[in-house]
Amino acid sequence: MDSLSLLGISVGIIALLGGNWLEGGRLDTLLDGPALMIVFGGSVGAVLLQTPARVFGQALAQLRYVLLPPRFPMDERIKRTVSWGQLARHEGLLGLEKMLGRERDPFVKKGLQLVVDGTEPEDIRRMLELELDSHEQRRLRAARVFESMGGYSPTIGIIGAVMGLIQVMQNLADPALLGSGIATAFVSTIYGVGLANLLLLPMANKIKGYVLEESEYREMVIEGLVAISEGENPRMIEIRLRGFAH
Repeated sequence: MDSLSLLGISVGIIALLGGNWLEGGRLDTLLDGPALMIVFGGSVGAVLLQTPARVFGQALAQLRYVLLPPRFPMDERIKRTVSWGQLARHEGLLGLEKMLGRERDPFVKKGLQLVVDGTEPEDIRRMLELELDSHEQRRLRAARVFESMGGYSPTIGIIGAVMGLIQVMQNLADPALLGSGIATAFVSTIYGVGLANLLLLPMANKIKGYVLEESEYREMVIEGLVAISEGENPRMIEIRLRGFAH
């Protein structure tokens, strides 16, 4: 569980509600069902319209990264790669074949198979980097779904504000209906801006950060496998890969 995400969400909400309370406002003035429906429903609808189903599904799958971040074991991967380098120096590249069944990461397993098959180092690098770039772009497109939603929600909030003001103008003769219209108008704007800047845009940036971290991890894997295929000294492989570790 990413405690920093929970802390950030909590601090943002508490700051808004606390500031409203210090200004003499009441909590119920910020609770408006129609405004929430307009902003959230409108933002989701706009994103659904612009996003292919496959990308939207992947975006929902990546949403868990906000609270349950993926793990990229850099140190563990470096140790395993160095041990593969030692095995290759003693038994040759074919000695790595027995390691294929123990490897669960499909990307690493594919690269290791290329090494075992005696593929040229530059060909290994080219094929794996092509897959890496394609994978990264797919993940970034999914993360941009929330970024797009964060761009739409303030505008949808303004639409909700205008709709509320229309209701106000139509009921100037009935003071009892003025309050709800004005509340919807201003609360819609708060929901739109708040949803974008407190949740959607930060979530998108956090997900993109993990996508880039995964790409860095895979770049390290590529460097290690290429070094093994080149017959590099295991000690030099470790030094080479430690440059990726944080």
